[in-house]
Amino acid sequence: MTDQVSLLNAIIDTAIDGIITIDNKGIVESINPSACSLFGYLPEEVVGNNISMLMPEPDRGRHDGYIERYQKTGEAHIIGVGREVKGLKKNGSKFPFRLAVSEVQLDGRIIYTGFIHDLTREKHAEEQLKTYTNKLEYLVEERTITLLSLIKQLESAKEEVSHSLEKEKELNQLKSRFVSMASHEFRTPLSSIQLSASLIEKYNVQYANGSITKHVSKIKSAVGNLTNILNDFLSLERLEAGHVEMQLSTFDIVKFSEEIIEEIQIVAKQNQNIIYQHTGTESKISTDANLLKNCIINLVANAIKYSGENTFIEFNTEISNNRCIITVKDNGIGIPVNEQKHLFEPFFRAHNTGSIPGTGLGLNIVDRYVKLMKGNIIFESAENKGTTFSISLNQHQT
Repeated sequence: MTDQVSLLNAIIDTAIDGIITIDNKGIVESINPSACSLFGYLPEEVVGNNISMLMPEPDRGRHDGYIERYQKTGEAHIIGVGREVKGLKKNGSKFPFRLAVSEVQLDGRIIYTGFIHDLTREKHAEEQLKTYTNKLEYLVEERTITLLSLIKQLESAKEEVSHSLEKEKELNQLKSRFVSMASHEFRTPLSSIQLSASLIEKYNVQYANGSITKHVSKIKSAVGNLTNILNDFLSLERLEAGHVEMQLSTFDIVKFSEEIIEEIQIVAKQNQNIIYQHTGTESKISTDANLLKNCIINLVANAIKYSGENTFIEFNTEISNNRCIITVKDNGIGIPVNEQKHLFEPFFRAHNTGSIPGTGLGLNIVDRYVKLMKGNIIFESAENKGTTFSISLNQHQT
């Protein structure tokens, strides 16, 4: 029996939770070390005193009444039920704990045993969780408001962009119609001027009037320049509108090039000669003939325009390794090194072009035509030492 009592005392003394026993008057009969640690008392400070000393108000003033009512009515407030209550430490601070009370019959009398489980850490964790939850809810609400505001701004911006794009589309269509109309409207009077100048030149033959010949030449040159400008604007308008597509065909590059030289040699300056040469045993090429012709004419015309009289312009074609290389080389004014990076930009003209006529659109159009043909264009140039352009095209399958 002694061994059992010793074991029971050892269990009570080492229990993690607090254990307190009281009599039917609420007087403490025993308190284990864990309970002493929780409340901050020594055992002798508690044993023999009313258990209410460990309770804050209002439970302190009501406790004895709880016991009396239970003993009279059997209605348990805590006994056999268990609930969460507040404890009062020796230093006056309060702490939460879960209390479970059991009734024990011992040697003809009743004692009550209270089991105390400290909830301080759990409550602190709950408070932290509540704080974090509230903070998270606040952040979510704040972010939601911000997100809704951003969505509203995006919708507004989308409407503005859509409206702007629609207006830009309308302006582009208007611009395209204007450029197309103006170009075609100018062609008729230009053709008439060109025809009239040719007739004046013809009728002047019998008179051999040098002044008439000189002025007619100026008229024809001006008409040619204006026609080239109109052609550049029309080409740019069609490119911008997306109306230019590659039309694949197979043709003889040598015959094709010779026809171009024959056509453009007419506008060459005095004693300017275009020398054409083809390299390779193959002469068939598959690409867009019209786009390529425009590219070559533009490059050769530039070589004529920016080179002086009594000069040679080299025009070469080569087919090897399933690629076609077109090269145009002149010995003209060249392109300043610090301006070469802008060469293919629309409306760019180098500072050394002076009064030489041009729109600055030609090379931009050539570059875009070459890209449509899935090729690339490169150049080498030095001021007053000439320029070389090379177009490289893959052979396409028809």
